[in-house]
Amino acid sequence: MKKIFTRLAFLAILSGLLMPAANAITLPRASNTAEPDPATVKTAVADFMSLSKKEKKARFKEAKKAVKAYKAEKKAEPVASTVLQVIFAILIPPLGVYLHEGEINNRFWIDLLLTLLFFLPGMIYALIIVLGDN
Repeated sequence: MKKIFTRLAFLAILSGLLMPAANAITLPRASNTAEPDPATVKTAVADFMSLSKKEKKARFKEAKKAVKAYKAEKKAEPVASTVLQVIFAILIPPLGVYLHEGEINNRFWIDLLLTLLFFLPGMIYALIIVLGDN
């Protein structure tokens, strides 16, 4: 068993070294946390409050569309290559699901629960998630 584990670990390390940088794991970038000018915020709030109910509703719809587009764009960027995701889905199933999804969501928690109850269902579920979504 020890031989198999060391060989798999060596294979994972070797595949990580041979992959191009574009397919490597990337950490999330820190967002710009600069505070906006308080005077600008006050004028924007005052302008928004002076709008009619229909105009406010239209602005909210635009904002929701922008947030949805941002989330879709963010999700389109792969965190790790598929090969690395499959390796982690076999060795540490919740990590494979997290790398595929890019966030901790319901799929991650389901896989963690399956892995804690018994390892094989967690591994199968992780492989379904990683290889099933395109």
